[in-house]
Amino acid sequence: MSNLERWVDTLVDEFDLDREAVDIGAILDLARDAAHRVERPAAPLTTFIAGYVAGLSAGEGADHPGLDAMERATELALAWDVEATLDEAVTEGTADADTTLTEPAAPDRA
Repeated sequence: MSNLERWVDTLVDEFDLDREAVDIGAILDLARDAAHRVERPAAPLTTFIAGYVAGLSAGEGADHPGLDAMERATELALAWDVEATLDEAVTEGTADADTTLTEPAAPDRA
């Protein structure tokens, strides 16, 4: 048993959860997709929000609240279209300007 599995088991025991409801692989996949497609800090936020939605849905009697929330969050992360922030646009513009200001190579003289 890995350290991660032991940690999850500790949390499951502490909060009196059904161990079968905690799919480590699916949660880590969702976190990976959010981190890679949106940005790194999106991983814990996305998994928290998906878990929160799953909890709310379970309270309303949904059949598969955790799976449904993770699947939908994964779909959203994979479809995410990253837009440049103002800081990134300025940085890219500066980099473009720098490349246009370089002197051309001297012509070969034979």
